[in-house]
Amino acid sequence: MAYKYANNQEQLLAKVKGKTGKISDKTHEEHMKLYTGYVNKSNAILEELEKLGTPDPANPAVANQIYSTIRALKVDYTFAVGGLKNHEMYFNILGGDGQVSGKMAELIDRDFGSFENYKKDLKATGIAARGWVWTGIDQTTGKLFNYIGDAQNTYPVWGVTPLLALDVYEHAYYADFLTARAGYIDEFMNFVDWSAVNAYLPKM
Repeated sequence: MAYKYANNQEQLLAKVKGKTGKISDKTHEEHMKLYTGYVNKSNAILEELEKLGTPDPANPAVANQIYSTIRALKVDYTFAVGGLKNHEMYFNILGGDGQVSGKMAELIDRDFGSFENYKKDLKATGIAARGWVWTGIDQTTGKLFNYIGDAQNTYPVWGVTPLLALDVYEHAYYADFLTARAGYIDEFMNFVDWSAVNAYLPKM
């Protein structure tokens, strides 16, 4: 296979183990099973695409907007690889002390007025979202914004680099917080690793 995604489960779990307060290690362990599923499905779809070889665009069974092999594989690939990348970012930016620092501190003050304002906006966005929230930076405007993604593959806004990923699907918090999503978001913010967030900033 031309490319195979690695399963970074052990490394990601080690980063957050015992370092996220009321978001329990057990929740992370169960959550990681979903991540592993996304890794496996991403690789399985890439294998199927490789087996197809060069597709015949004239064959409606291969290429058709209602239903076809290419459509099914490529739509589901965006969902699978989105789940893989979203979860890798989510776990990678956790395990810190929650104290904003570096360039992100400057950008947040500039674009939100204060860190408190940023947290309020992120929390409101998280309560309004059905699946994911990302803090991203638009490479055209240079501005930070908190984006909603209602599924693994409803994010990308072209030219925007995601910097922080917040999973607000129930599996990320229900075992520890029941339906108290707001409390989960507060706890998440207490343990963001801002050095990891800063590392995602593009050179602009």
